[in-house]
Amino acid sequence: MNESARTRMVWSCSLLVAALTAATAACSSGNQLTAEPYDAASQIALGGLKDGGTADPDKPLEVTSRGDGGRITDVTAHDESGRYVAGKLSDDGRHWRSTATLAAGAHYTVRVSTENSDGEPGRKVLSFDTGHPQHATKKLTVAFGPKAGEYGVGQPITAKLSAPVHDRAARITVERALGVQSEPAVEGSWYWVDAKTLHYRPREYWPAHATIQVRSGLKGMRIDDSLWGGDSKPLKVTTGDRIEAVTNASDHTLTVYRNGEDIKDIPVTTGKPGFETRNGIKVVLEKQSFVQMKSSTVGIAEGSGDSYDLPVHWATRVTWSGEYVHAAPWSEGSQGSANVSHGCTGMSTENAEWFYNTVREGDIVRVVGSDGETMTPFDNGYGDWNLGWAKWREGSALLGGGNADPGQQQAEATARLRPEV
Repeated sequence: MNESARTRMVWSCSLLVAALTAATAACSSGNQLTAEPYDAASQIALGGLKDGGTADPDKPLEVTSRGDGGRITDVTAHDESGRYVAGKLSDDGRHWRSTATLAAGAHYTVRVSTENSDGEPGRKVLSFDTGHPQHATKKLTVAFGPKAGEYGVGQPITAKLSAPVHDRAARITVERALGVQSEPAVEGSWYWVDAKTLHYRPREYWPAHATIQVRSGLKGMRIDDSLWGGDSKPLKVTTGDRIEAVTNASDHTLTVYRNGEDIKDIPVTTGKPGFETRNGIKVVLEKQSFVQMKSSTVGIAEGSGDSYDLPVHWATRVTWSGEYVHAAPWSEGSQGSANVSHGCTGMSTENAEWFYNTVREGDIVRVVGSDGETMTPFDNGYGDWNLGWAKWREGSALLGGGNADPGQQQAEATARLRPEV
């Protein structure tokens, strides 16, 4: 080692020793970064408590610093079920106030971090109970759908409220409390279909083989002056393979994809002029091995040229107004070459049975190339995916403001294909 290198080494070691000595001195004198937080009980006050230490759920929670020269640096508050209370800290750190309602009949834990005029950290953990609402007359409960089980990746989650909610602030409270967790995690949002109905979907379809858990945190939450949250049953569903059927009405073919791979091409016939099949994305609603389809149930007069009364096998329903993918042995001569149905997608009995056994509720059935109208979002099945993501977010009270009753903006679909089952 030359003299220059030896000199640099001596200086480096000297600086390291000096740094260690300084650090030791700092620790021995009470370094603020490593010191144990002091008990801040005398520095903070919890406001809004009544006699007996209970809090009124109708009123905000308040934490105030009453020490000279000290301030609050952080506040977290949550109840025994893990629901956190949103709040805001004043610029000077002297006052924290909740911005979300407290739940009634709940036990809360509040953790307050402070620092004094010398910058030393303090901490205090407090707890309190909330009383029961004085003026509540009704409880809001939620029924989640679909039923527990395995579904296709296009299945929306639904929430049916026991009472209507119109006010935006109340809708925000409800929406915040309706939790949806998926594994793998995806971006998603609620949409207010009407005052009693919400739908939840991801930005894209659910991942294949996902687990989705839905719960309500509304219990004890104040919705408005007379409405408080009640108990609701949670929901767990899973998804299977990603199955997507794409019907090209102009080419008279239906192609089935499993996880992106083309697994079957089927010749079909779709709706003839005047009865064109709806374009757009639909979701399998149910499967029926047999349906008796009568034209009189969809407004076609008996005895007219378009009347029918047919036994139909292997019927997969995609709209409530009666659009199916089903066996149509009477039209096999047109399948793959012409559109001759009254709006359904017809195929051979063999292919219809295969399709029936391949798809499940929640799978995707998309129609392109038809002269028909586009599937509506909510009034005829699950057309949720026909709304773009930006438009979907507008239906959220949290993200887009939420219209008073978005569902009322849609005209009722004409039920021209509803069969008698």
